[in-house]
Amino acid sequence: MKRLYPLLFISVLIYWGCEDKKEPPTEVTLWGKVYSIEDTERLDLSYNQLTGSIPPEIGNLTNLTDLVLWGNQLTGSIPPEIGNLTNLTDLVLWGNQLTGSIPPELGDLTNLTQLNLFSNQLTGEIPSEIGNLTNLTTLDLQNNQLTGSIPSEIGNLTNLEELYLNNNQLIGSIPSEIGNLTNLTFLVLNENQLTGSIPPEIGNLTNLTNLWLWENQLTGSIPPEIGNLTNLNFLLINDNQLTGSIPQEIGNLTNLNFLRLSGNQLTGSIPPEIGNLTNLTWLDLGNNGLTGEIPESICSLTNLNWSSEWISFGYSYIYNNQLCPPYPSCIEDYVGTQDTSGCD
Repeated sequence: MKRLYPLLFISVLIYWGCEDKKEPPTEVTLWGKVYSIEDTERLDLSYNQLTGSIPPEIGNLTNLTDLVLWGNQLTGSIPPEIGNLTNLTDLVLWGNQLTGSIPPELGDLTNLTQLNLFSNQLTGEIPSEIGNLTNLTTLDLQNNQLTGSIPSEIGNLTNLEELYLNNNQLIGSIPSEIGNLTNLTFLVLNENQLTGSIPPEIGNLTNLTNLWLWENQLTGSIPPEIGNLTNLNFLLINDNQLTGSIPQEIGNLTNLNFLRLSGNQLTGSIPPEIGNLTNLTWLDLGNNGLTGEIPESICSLTNLNWSSEWISFGYSYIYNNQLCPPYPSCIEDYVGTQDTSGCD
């Protein structure tokens, strides 16, 4: 009987060895459909009424270059196994009901050029690992419930052209490293709880066409370096707590269509250089503490449709300041309420 023990032991080892040699799966079943692991390079199930969570098995499709699931009804968290898809160039999950945090494993997707997670219900902080995605041209995380600060590592994304972090609950300051993103055309950070000053390094972003910082809690003055952004069409920094005067360098922004500085605590006079902005179709300087006389050069802005009180988007405003008469003829009917107690 004792002689049988070694034979039994060897048999068990052979059995285990056979178990270890199982062939890896060649197919994955996702939402009722079978996909070949070897042959599937693009998975586009956008607007397909998908429900439930993203199965972790999706991480087996290691040849995927495009994963596009936008406009469905997906719930649950983003599985960390997506980090296995290192050939991905496009990850597009917007317009679902995804919850939980952004997994740090997404930082392994170093071939990504587009990461689009907007309009979900994502929470938690933006992981610092996002700074590994140095091939990104678009990063869109808007319309979620993200908290914490903007990680300084975002300054590593030097190929980035569009950055959308608006409509979240982000706090802290705008990192100075954002000035490294010299290919940016869209920088959209509005409707968060950002504090601190606008970093002067923002003047490095000379390709910007859109700078949206409205409805935060930004303080300090408007940096004169903003005058370097000569490609800007939209400069919207209204409804913050900005102080100081409007820098004369703003007159360099001759491509501006929309300039909105209302709802701050700006003081000093309106610089005459504002008359250089002849492409403006919307100018909103209302609800500040601006003083002195309105420069005659404002009459050069012939594309503006003025109103003395709020009517709707597209009208231009200068009311609720401390601007003194005499007013230029082009605007004298539209100055609205002004506190002239400090005027001579």
